[in-house]
Amino acid sequence: MTLEPLFNAPLPVKIHVATVVPAFFIGTWQIFLSRKGTPFHRTAGYTYLVLMTVTAISTLWIHDVSPNGPLGLSFIHFFVPLTLWGVVGALRGAWTHDIRGHRQAMVGMYIGALLVAGALAFMPGRTMYHVVFG
Repeated sequence: MTLEPLFNAPLPVKIHVATVVPAFFIGTWQIFLSRKGTPFHRTAGYTYLVLMTVTAISTLWIHDVSPNGPLGLSFIHFFVPLTLWGVVGALRGAWTHDIRGHRQAMVGMYIGALLVAGALAFMPGRTMYHVVFG
């Protein structure tokens, strides 16, 4: 394992990693360990949503998978609108006290944007593949 590929990565990749790593840990804490509804849960939740928004938007400048695709976008960029939709749904659920809707949006975003898209970040040729597997 080496962090050198991250140090040499373009700025959008650095921003993406710098926001997605803490988002993963905060999201894991929020879903599995936190006491729901407390002031700390709310603060951590807003922090998580900001991090996920920056993470999603930063990917629009990452074109490693399909540099010659339309606008340089690839299949993994489908997670951008899904993530942003999840942020809106989570906020709407929290603000209207729709706990079920809030939970669905947060868990859906965690699974889709962090676990599934995160796993795709370790595909051969991607920066995180080089970080972990050299």
